[in-house]
Amino acid sequence: MPIFVMLTKLTDQGANTVNRDPGRIKEVNKDVEDLGARVLAQYALMGEDDFLNILEAPDTETIMRISLKLASRGTLRIKTIAAIPVDDFIRSMK
Repeated sequence: MPIFVMLTKLTDQGANTVNRDPGRIKEVNKDVEDLGARVLAQYALMGEDDFLNILEAPDTETIMRISLKLASRGTLRIKTIAAIPVDDFIRSMK
């Protein structure tokens, strides 16, 4: 199944939510799974972005739908990137 990297940056509203209820982060992971993807790994970041999520989804359309639904809440800004395993990349270059 395709792998995607999702970088998220909290808005002021999102930062307030996480400050009040840090467990909300795990609730959003459940929302992602209900929308058709699987969270493989998740990291809090120090820098320009606040979280890095590694997701597995059946296709690009699913990940686009998830990104739009999450962003529409107004609590975060999302950058989603397709991740191709290096061996697959090398094979495709031959």
